[in-house]
Amino acid sequence: MTSKPLRILVSGDVNGRFDQLFSRITSIQQKSGSFDLLLCVGNFFGDKTEEWHKYSSGSVKVPLPVLILGPNKGEHVHWYKDMQGGDLCENVTYLGKKGLYNGSSGLQLAYLSGTQSDFISDNTSFNALDINSLTDPVKNDSKFKGVDILITSQWPEGVEKYSTELEGFSSSDCGSEALNELAIRLRPRYHFCGLEGVHYERQPYRNHKVLAEPARHVTRFIALANVGNENRKKYLYAFSMMPMSQMDAAELVSQPLDVTECPYKENSSVSVQAERQDQYFYDVKDDSGGKKRRAEGGADKQQKKHKPVPTGPCWFCLGSPEVEKHLVVSVGSETYLALAKGALVDEHILILPIGHYQSTVTVPEEVLEEIERYKKAIKKYLKKQGKAVVFFERNYKTQHLQIQAVPIPQDSVQDIKDMFFECAESESIELNEIPVHSDIRQIVQIGVPYFYAEVPTGEKLYCRISGSPKFPLQFGREVLASHGVLNMPERADWKVCSMSKTQEASLAAEFKSKFKKYDFTLED
Repeated sequence: MTSKPLRILVSGDVNGRFDQLFSRITSIQQKSGSFDLLLCVGNFFGDKTEEWHKYSSGSVKVPLPVLILGPNKGEHVHWYKDMQGGDLCENVTYLGKKGLYNGSSGLQLAYLSGTQSDFISDNTSFNALDINSLTDPVKNDSKFKGVDILITSQWPEGVEKYSTELEGFSSSDCGSEALNELAIRLRPRYHFCGLEGVHYERQPYRNHKVLAEPARHVTRFIALANVGNENRKKYLYAFSMMPMSQMDAAELVSQPLDVTECPYKENSSVSVQAERQDQYFYDVKDDSGGKKRRAEGGADKQQKKHKPVPTGPCWFCLGSPEVEKHLVVSVGSETYLALAKGALVDEHILILPIGHYQSTVTVPEEVLEEIERYKKAIKKYLKKQGKAVVFFERNYKTQHLQIQAVPIPQDSVQDIKDMFFECAESESIELNEIPVHSDIRQIVQIGVPYFYAEVPTGEKLYCRISGSPKFPLQFGREVLASHGVLNMPERADWKVCSMSKTQEASLAAEFKSKFKKYDFTLED
C-alpha cells in the first residue's frame, strides 16, 4: 500500500497522435518528475497507423504505464487484440469494456467503454444492463464509500446543471442518461471523459443530501479535449491523489467552498430499461445492425406517461373549472403565471404548474426548467423597475404547487434574510440556510411538508414542517409584510386583501401588458 499520493495524468482523445502525446509527457516528467499512471478517455486510435507500429513493435517505448478504454467506432475494433482486455504493447493496457480496477496502491478505478445504446450492447456501445453489472456488486455494501476515479468516453447528460455552462455546448446533445445513474451509484471522486473535443472542469458537486444524510466526499468532473487540437484546448490533466482507502474520514468528506448540488436526479429508468432489455435477444454480428427481436412472451410497448390528478376540486389546475382565469397573465407549455388572490402588493405573482403537482419536489424536469425560466423573467422585469423579488413555497396544507413571487424595495434586500430568521425565532420555527448551489429536491423527500424561500442576495432558506409547533400558514407573507420589509403588517393575511373581480382583472391586464417584453412564451 502506498504511503504517498499517486501522481496521475489523464488524456482526452489521442486519435492516433501517439508521438505528440508521449513526447509531451516525457517533457513534463523531465521537468516535474515521474508520474505513476496515464489514463486515456475517448478515442485512443485514429485514422493514421504508422505511429502505433513503432510502439507496438517495441522500437520506441511508451514512457509510463497507460490504461485505455475500448473503441467507440467499429473501424477501431481491429486494434484491440482481445476485447476482454489485455496488453496492447509494453506499458499500454486495454482495461476491457467495463469493470472495477483495484491497483496495488489501493486506487479503485471504475471504467466503462463505448457510448450508450438504448438496447444493443456490443464492442463499441453499452446499455443499462452494463450499468447494473457495475453497480449491483456494491449496491448493498454498507462499507462502500465510492471509487477514486471513474473514466468513460461519453459525457453524462446534464452535468452542467448548477454550474458554469459552456457557451455553444450542451451535454444534453451528446450525453448519456445512464452515465448519470452510474455516477450517482459509484460516487467517484473524479470523473473524466472525452469524445467531444471540449475541455470543461466543473465545480465539484456533493454526493449527499444536505441536512438529510451524513457528509460524503465530492465529485470533480473533468472533460478533456483531443490531443493536438488546433484551438489549444486542454487535453492533458495532471493531479495527485491519495486513494480514499488510506485517507482520514474528515479529510475525505471536507467540502470545498465552490461545491454545488449533484446535477443528476436519481431515478429508476435505468433499472426499468434493463428489465425491458432482458426481454430481447440480439445478435451483434447480425447484418441487420443489431436491431431487437421480440423474445417469447416479451413486449415492447412503452408505458404511457401518467400525470397525477387531484383528489378533489383544485383551484390551480389550469384545466379545472375552479381556476380563476381572469387572474392568469402568462401561459407556457408546462407552467403559467397568475396574479395572486389577495395579493400582498399589486405585482404579487404566482408561478404554477399547468398539471397537478403538489410541490417542487414532485415536478418532472421539464416543469422545473420552465419554472426557472419564469423566475429569471420576473427578476429581469422587476429589476427594470428598481425592485428585487423573494420567491417562497409552502408545501403544507395545499395540494397544488404555488411559488409566490413578491416584489420588495432594493433598500430591504440586505435585511430580508435576517427578517426571515427573526420571524422564525419569534414563531419557534427551525429555519435553516442551505447551500446556494443546493437543490431542494435532493434535500427533501417526497411527502415531507416544508417551507422554502429564495432571497435576492442568493441565500436559500428551508424549514421542515413538523406537527409541533403548528406552522403559521401565512409565515412567508408575515415576513414580507413586516416593518423591516414592506411595512404593511395589516396585509399579512390574504383574506383581508380581497378585491372585486373587476379590480383583479384590471390589475392582471396591467401586469400582462408591462410583462409582455419579458414573457418568453410570446417569443417566435
